[in-house]
Amino acid sequence: MARLVAILGALWRTQRRDQKSFETVATNNFFIVTAFFLQKAGTFIYLILGLVLLFPLSTDPLRKIPRSRLGLWPLKGIERRLLRAISPWVNPVTWIMAGLAVVMARGKVSLGLWALLAAVIAAGFVVSELPAPAHGMLRRVPQFPGVLNHLIRKNLREMLATLDFYCALVLSAAAALYRLLGPALPAGALVPLTILTMLALSSYAQCLFGLDGDGGLGRYRLLPLAGWQILLAKDAAFLSIAIPLTLPLAPAPGLSAALVVLALGHGPSVTEQRAQTRWRFSSGASVLYGFVQAALMAMAAANDQRLVFGPVLALWLASLWYYGREMSGILSKRVAA
Repeated sequence: MARLVAILGALWRTQRRDQKSFETVATNNFFIVTAFFLQKAGTFIYLILGLVLLFPLSTDPLRKIPRSRLGLWPLKGIERRLLRAISPWVNPVTWIMAGLAVVMARGKVSLGLWALLAAVIAAGFVVSELPAPAHGMLRRVPQFPGVLNHLIRKNLREMLATLDFYCALVLSAAAALYRLLGPALPAGALVPLTILTMLALSSYAQCLFGLDGDGGLGRYRLLPLAGWQILLAKDAAFLSIAIPLTLPLAPAPGLSAALVVLALGHGPSVTEQRAQTRWRFSSGASVLYGFVQAALMAMAAANDQRLVFGPVLALWLASLWYYGREMSGILSKRVAA
């Protein structure tokens, strides 16, 4: 039993370290801005955030141990069965669901809500147990024309590995289903939904190089590309996600909002380059910067696009040129070093 206790203790420490990485949600634009402005009226938004967070939180703790290594450990058959039965309780989410079941039995939580949360958690356990595809699902992204093709595809895979994307996807899909199945929405309701969708992606625009890893700048230095081209590849991947997500809502305001988000995100992305973690929410540069980015994005989306789009496009191009030069300077300094 001492071996089993030691393994469970290691799993507990690993699980705690992993769950601390979810604290990035507290510095994410979507959470900060919606909590500040919507407060109690944002229940549906908080539910979406909770569901998006709950899925990666509910993975099987035993997946932290490589199967090949687990198979080599000198455990008896009964110890392996006990490890399989006890290990889910290392995850605090299991205890939360057990507590909610007790509360539900007292009539404080509806059966439907408990079943929804249980289904999400069960899906997290099941998906984490499935073998990964041979080439990875995220590698099946479309081709893009031009010399930036592979760079755009790499950036797109990185963006698909953030919770920001899935939060925006749930918002866009919920709005699309409501438009398809529900009563007609007022004409003015689509722009606020578009702003919320873009807000979910805005923090990622402040850390475009965050998932490139420690050797990211070194690899960019070897490419025969200017700084603005490297930045353009990041923007192209962002727009290839932002545009489809806003198509069911208000596409023109969505494009303007996306360009503003990128124009204001270039600065912290290039000059700070904060490391990010896959399958987590992106962390913004600062609370104040996030509010400024959200406010200007909302202004660009809410005004007449015939008057707004030209200045917004010029702002994005100017930002791309300026911070492209900054990127080239950063890469040249690394060459000199």
